[in-house]
Amino acid sequence: MDDSTREALNTLPEWLRSLADDVTATAALLKNTELPDELRLWVAGAVGYVFKSVDLIPDGIDDLGYLDDSFILRVAAVHALENQSVAPEPLPRLAEGTPLIKSLLGNDYARLEDFVSGLRISVVRGKSPSDIVQDASMAQQMCEDVASFARSYVVPPFAQDERTIIKLRSFLSAKLP
Repeated sequence: MDDSTREALNTLPEWLRSLADDVTATAALLKNTELPDELRLWVAGAVGYVFKSVDLIPDGIDDLGYLDDSFILRVAAVHALENQSVAPEPLPRLAEGTPLIKSLLGNDYARLEDFVSGLRISVVRGKSPSDIVQDASMAQQMCEDVASFARSYVVPPFAQDERTIIKLRSFLSAKLP
């Protein structure tokens, strides 16, 4: 077992445990109009992904179903912080996880970054990230939707087995555009 697999088996269960709090804290940034719009667009795209009906990995798949959401939040956090003079929490903490994701995905990491970049213009539930950033009531609604998600989120089981990481890599390799 390589070091990145070992680290992932120890880290990914924590990311699943913290997902509701991570997405809630990230969504709260949408209401902060003092933050740059570019940063908030990355946030809106990542938070919107949690509500996409077609995920890279369907949420109902044990062990893996919410890991794509956790990965998206972390990759978007890195991009949200690029060229910014502000670094609001939880973005720096989430961004710290990207070296592990890069290590796990290898060459597929660039495809994940491209996918996350596309989320800045994708429409979820009839709203684009730009709509959410520009309209305080839409940002508020997104935060309420996230709060509802967080209340109903049940941490999925995670098998700390090397096969889980193999399945994760295979799923993302097959599903990433």
